[in-house]
Amino acid sequence: MVADGDSLRRTAYKWLFFIPRLLYKLWFVLVFLVSLVVLYIPFRILLRRPSGYPAAFKLMRAWGSFLALFSFVPLRIEGQQRLPPSPYIVCLNHGSYLDIIHTFNVLPEYFLFMGKQELLKWPLFNIFFKDMHIAVNRDNGMEAARALLKAGQALDRGISVSIFPEGTIPKSAPRMLPFKDGAFRLAIKKQVPIVPITFLDNWKLLGDPEDPWSRAKPGIARVIVHEAIATQGLGPADVDNLRLRVFEAMEAPLRKEYPAK
Repeated sequence: MVADGDSLRRTAYKWLFFIPRLLYKLWFVLVFLVSLVVLYIPFRILLRRPSGYPAAFKLMRAWGSFLALFSFVPLRIEGQQRLPPSPYIVCLNHGSYLDIIHTFNVLPEYFLFMGKQELLKWPLFNIFFKDMHIAVNRDNGMEAARALLKAGQALDRGISVSIFPEGTIPKSAPRMLPFKDGAFRLAIKKQVPIVPITFLDNWKLLGDPEDPWSRAKPGIARVIVHEAIATQGLGPADVDNLRLRVFEAMEAPLRKEYPAK
Protein backbone atom coordinates (compact mmCIF):
# COMPACT_ATOMS: atom_id res chain seq x y z
CA MET A 1 0.00 0.00 0.00
CA VAL A 2 2.84 2.38 0.83
CA ALA A 3 4.47 1.65 -2.52
CA ASP A 4 1.16 2.29 -4.30
CA GLY A 5 0.80 5.59 -2.47
CA ASP A 6 4.30 6.69 -3.44
CA SER A 7 3.60 5.78 -7.06
CA LEU A 8 0.41 7.82 -7.08
CA ARG A 9 2.19 10.81 -5.56
CA ARG A 10 4.95 10.60 -8.19
CA THR A 11 2.37 10.40 -10.97
CA ALA A 12 0.43 13.35 -9.56
CA TYR A 13 3.64 15.36 -9.17
CA LYS A 14 4.63 14.56 -12.76
CA TRP A 15 1.28 15.71 -14.16
CA LEU A 16 1.21 18.76 -11.91
CA PHE A 17 4.30 20.12 -13.69
CA PHE A 18 3.50 18.71 -17.13
CA ILE A 19 0.77 21.24 -18.00
CA PRO A 20 2.66 24.46 -17.13
CA ARG A 21 5.78 23.10 -18.84
CA LEU A 22 3.83 22.29 -21.98
CA LEU A 23 2.13 25.69 -22.00
CA TYR A 24 5.45 27.46 -21.62
CA LYS A 25 7.01 25.46 -24.45
CA LEU A 26 4.09 26.28 -26.71
CA TRP A 27 4.53 29.97 -25.85
CA PHE A 28 8.26 29.81 -26.52
CA VAL A 29 7.75 28.12 -29.90
CA LEU A 30 5.04 30.65 -30.81
CA VAL A 31 7.26 33.63 -29.97
CA PHE A 32 10.19 32.08 -31.83
CA LEU A 33 8.30 31.16 -34.99
CA VAL A 34 6.21 34.32 -35.31
CA SER A 35 9.24 36.59 -34.83
CA LEU A 36 11.28 34.52 -37.30
CA VAL A 37 8.56 34.75 -39.93
CA VAL A 38 8.41 38.53 -39.47
CA LEU A 39 12.21 38.84 -39.74
CA TYR A 40 12.73 36.24 -42.47
CA ILE A 41 12.65 38.65 -45.43
CA PRO A 42 15.09 41.16 -43.83
CA PHE A 43 17.40 38.28 -42.94
CA ARG A 44 17.08 36.82 -46.44
CA ILE A 45 18.06 40.15 -47.99
CA LEU A 46 21.03 40.71 -45.67
CA LEU A 47 22.33 37.16 -46.15
CA ARG A 48 22.43 37.38 -49.94
CA ARG A 49 26.11 38.38 -49.87
CA PRO A 50 28.91 38.42 -47.26
CA SER A 51 28.92 42.23 -47.12
CA GLY A 52 25.52 42.00 -45.42
CA TYR A 53 26.61 39.51 -42.74
CA PRO A 54 27.63 42.13 -40.12
CA ALA A 55 24.23 43.81 -40.43
CA ALA A 56 22.54 40.40 -40.22
CA PHE A 57 24.54 39.75 -37.05
CA LYS A 58 23.25 42.98 -35.49
CA LEU A 59 19.70 41.95 -36.37
CA MET A 60 20.32 38.53 -34.83
CA ARG A 61 21.48 40.20 -31.61
CA ALA A 62 18.33 42.33 -31.55
CA TRP A 63 16.25 39.21 -32.19
CA GLY A 64 18.05 37.40 -29.38
CA SER A 65 17.22 40.22 -26.96
CA PHE A 66 13.59 40.11 -28.10
CA LEU A 67 13.37 36.34 -27.57
CA ALA A 68 14.94 36.58 -24.12
CA LEU A 69 12.49 39.30 -23.10
CA PHE A 70 9.27 37.84 -24.48
CA SER A 71 10.14 34.26 -23.53
CA PHE A 72 10.75 35.45 -19.96
CA VAL A 73 14.35 34.19 -19.76
CA PRO A 74 16.37 37.40 -19.27
CA LEU A 75 20.14 37.11 -19.25
CA ARG A 76 22.32 38.02 -16.30
CA ILE A 77 26.09 38.08 -16.81
CA GLU A 78 28.09 37.24 -13.71
CA GLY A 79 31.83 37.74 -13.30
CA GLN A 80 32.31 38.96 -16.85
CA GLN A 81 35.93 39.23 -17.91
CA ARG A 82 37.12 41.66 -20.55
CA LEU A 83 37.03 40.01 -23.95
CA PRO A 84 40.33 39.94 -25.86
CA PRO A 85 40.68 41.67 -29.22
CA SER A 86 39.23 39.66 -32.10
CA PRO A 87 39.74 37.07 -33.34
CA TYR A 88 39.27 34.41 -30.67
CA ILE A 89 37.42 31.13 -30.22
CA VAL A 90 34.49 30.99 -27.81
CA CYS A 91 33.78 27.65 -26.10
CA LEU A 92 30.36 27.24 -24.47
CA ASN A 93 28.67 24.43 -22.56
CA HIS A 94 25.57 23.13 -24.29
CA GLY A 95 22.49 22.25 -22.25
CA SER A 96 19.62 23.87 -24.15
CA TYR A 97 18.61 25.57 -27.39
CA LEU A 98 18.58 28.75 -25.28
CA ASP A 99 22.39 28.61 -25.46
CA ILE A 100 22.33 29.77 -29.08
CA ILE A 101 20.00 32.67 -28.34
CA HIS A 102 21.95 33.85 -25.32
CA THR A 103 25.33 33.58 -27.04
CA PHE A 104 24.24 36.50 -29.22
CA ASN A 105 23.16 38.36 -26.08
CA VAL A 106 26.56 37.79 -24.43
CA LEU A 107 28.98 38.52 -27.28
CA PRO A 108 28.75 42.05 -28.73
CA GLU A 109 31.19 41.62 -31.63
CA TYR A 110 30.50 39.91 -34.93
CA PHE A 111 31.30 36.21 -34.82
CA LEU A 112 30.43 33.01 -36.68
CA PHE A 113 28.66 30.12 -34.99
CA MET A 114 29.63 26.51 -35.57
CA GLY A 115 26.46 24.42 -35.22
CA LYS A 116 25.39 20.87 -35.91
CA GLN A 117 24.52 19.80 -39.46
CA GLU A 118 20.91 19.07 -38.43
CA LEU A 119 20.23 22.83 -38.23
CA LEU A 120 20.20 22.84 -42.04
CA LYS A 121 16.97 20.82 -41.84
CA TRP A 122 15.12 23.41 -39.75
CA PRO A 123 12.66 25.36 -41.91
CA LEU A 124 13.37 29.12 -42.08
CA PHE A 125 16.13 28.95 -39.45
CA ASN A 126 18.40 27.03 -41.81
CA ILE A 127 19.19 30.19 -43.80
CA PHE A 128 21.68 31.21 -41.12
CA PHE A 129 23.76 28.06 -41.57
CA LYS A 130 23.43 27.93 -45.34
CA ASP A 131 24.79 31.41 -45.90
CA MET A 132 26.55 32.83 -42.84
CA HIS A 133 27.32 30.50 -39.94
CA ILE A 134 29.10 27.14 -40.18
CA ALA A 135 27.30 23.78 -40.17
CA VAL A 136 29.36 20.84 -38.88
CA ASN A 137 28.70 17.22 -39.81
CA ARG A 138 30.44 15.48 -36.92
CA ASP A 139 29.64 12.04 -38.36
CA ASN A 140 31.74 12.68 -41.45
CA GLY A 141 35.41 13.36 -40.85
CA MET A 142 35.98 15.02 -44.21
CA GLU A 143 33.03 17.40 -43.86
CA ALA A 144 33.99 18.20 -40.27
CA ALA A 145 37.48 19.06 -41.50
CA ARG A 146 35.98 21.38 -44.13
CA ALA A 147 33.97 23.14 -41.42
CA LEU A 148 37.11 23.67 -39.35
CA LEU A 149 38.88 24.97 -42.46
CA LYS A 150 36.06 27.49 -42.95
CA ALA A 151 36.35 28.49 -39.29
CA GLY A 152 40.11 28.93 -39.71
CA GLN A 153 39.56 31.17 -42.72
CA ALA A 154 37.19 33.30 -40.64
CA LEU A 155 39.84 33.64 -37.92
CA ASP A 156 42.35 34.67 -40.58
CA ARG A 157 39.96 37.48 -41.56
CA GLY A 158 39.76 38.65 -37.94
CA ILE A 159 36.33 37.13 -37.25
CA SER A 160 35.81 35.22 -34.00
CA VAL A 161 34.23 31.76 -33.94
CA SER A 162 31.86 30.26 -31.36
CA ILE A 163 31.57 26.51 -30.78
CA PHE A 164 30.05 23.94 -28.42
CA PRO A 165 33.03 21.61 -27.84
CA GLU A 166 30.77 18.85 -26.48
CA GLY A 167 29.24 18.57 -29.95
CA THR A 168 25.71 17.95 -28.69
CA ILE A 169 23.27 18.59 -25.84
CA PRO A 170 24.07 15.90 -23.24
CA LYS A 171 21.36 14.05 -21.37
CA SER A 172 23.62 14.45 -18.34
CA ALA A 173 23.25 18.26 -18.29
CA PRO A 174 24.32 20.24 -16.34
CA ARG A 175 27.27 17.82 -16.29
CA MET A 176 29.27 18.24 -19.46
CA LEU A 177 30.45 15.59 -21.89
CA PRO A 178 34.17 15.28 -22.71
CA PHE A 179 35.23 17.92 -25.23
CA LYS A 180 36.20 17.16 -28.80
CA ASP A 181 39.60 18.31 -30.02
CA GLY A 182 38.66 20.49 -33.00
CA ALA A 183 38.35 23.87 -31.29
CA PHE A 184 41.63 23.43 -29.41
CA ARG A 185 43.63 22.25 -32.40
CA LEU A 186 42.28 25.21 -34.36
CA ALA A 187 43.08 27.70 -31.58
CA ILE A 188 46.66 26.45 -31.37
CA LYS A 189 47.09 26.36 -35.13
CA LYS A 190 45.89 29.97 -35.48
CA GLN A 191 47.46 31.08 -32.16
CA VAL A 192 44.24 32.75 -31.01
CA PRO A 193 42.92 32.79 -27.43
CA ILE A 194 39.97 30.77 -26.19
CA VAL A 195 37.19 32.42 -24.20
CA PRO A 196 35.35 29.85 -22.01
CA ILE A 197 31.72 30.66 -21.22
CA THR A 198 29.45 28.80 -18.79
CA PHE A 199 25.66 28.91 -18.98
CA LEU A 200 24.43 28.05 -15.49
CA ASP A 201 20.66 27.82 -15.92
CA ASN A 202 19.70 27.26 -19.56
CA TRP A 203 19.60 23.47 -19.12
CA LYS A 204 16.75 23.72 -16.60
CA LEU A 205 14.90 26.64 -18.23
CA LEU A 206 14.28 24.88 -21.53
CA GLY A 207 14.81 21.19 -22.17
CA ASP A 208 14.19 19.40 -25.45
CA PRO A 209 11.18 21.19 -27.04
CA GLU A 210 10.19 17.93 -28.75
CA ASP A 211 9.91 16.12 -25.40
CA PRO A 212 6.72 17.25 -23.62
CA TRP A 213 8.03 15.94 -20.28
CA SER A 214 11.33 17.83 -20.40
CA ARG A 215 12.14 20.84 -18.24
CA ALA A 216 10.70 24.24 -19.11
CA LYS A 217 10.03 27.38 -17.10
CA PRO A 218 10.67 31.14 -17.15
CA GLY A 219 13.60 32.42 -15.15
CA ILE A 220 16.85 34.33 -15.12
CA ALA A 221 19.57 32.79 -17.29
CA ARG A 222 22.92 33.35 -15.59
CA VAL A 223 26.14 33.17 -17.56
CA ILE A 224 29.79 33.42 -16.60
CA VAL A 225 32.34 34.79 -19.06
CA HIS A 226 35.72 33.44 -17.95
CA GLU A 227 39.14 34.92 -18.48
CA ALA A 228 40.57 34.22 -21.92
CA ILE A 229 43.16 31.45 -22.17
CA ALA A 230 46.11 32.32 -24.39
CA THR A 231 47.56 29.88 -26.92
CA GLN A 232 50.65 31.80 -28.05
CA GLY A 233 53.63 29.48 -28.16
CA LEU A 234 51.57 26.31 -27.80
CA GLY A 235 51.94 23.43 -30.23
CA PRO A 236 50.13 20.19 -31.17
CA ALA A 237 51.48 18.46 -28.07
CA ASP A 238 49.58 20.95 -25.89
CA VAL A 239 46.08 20.15 -27.23
CA ASP A 240 45.15 17.79 -24.39
CA ASN A 241 46.29 20.21 -21.68
CA LEU A 242 44.49 23.14 -23.31
CA ARG A 243 41.29 21.12 -23.64
CA LEU A 244 41.49 20.16 -19.96
CA ARG A 245 42.09 23.78 -18.86
CA VAL A 246 39.05 25.00 -20.76
CA PHE A 247 36.91 22.12 -19.51
CA GLU A 248 37.87 22.77 -15.89
CA ALA A 249 37.19 26.50 -16.21
CA MET A 250 33.70 25.86 -17.59
CA GLU A 251 32.84 22.93 -15.33
CA ALA A 252 33.91 24.49 -12.01
CA PRO A 253 30.88 26.81 -11.59
CA LEU A 254 28.53 24.00 -12.62
CA ARG A 255 29.97 21.72 -9.92
CA LYS A 256 29.65 24.52 -7.38
CA GLU A 257 26.06 25.37 -8.36
CA TYR A 258 24.83 21.77 -8.78
CA PRO A 259 27.02 19.54 -6.57
CA ALA A 260 24.44 16.76 -6.40
CA LYS A 261 23.98 16.43 -10.17
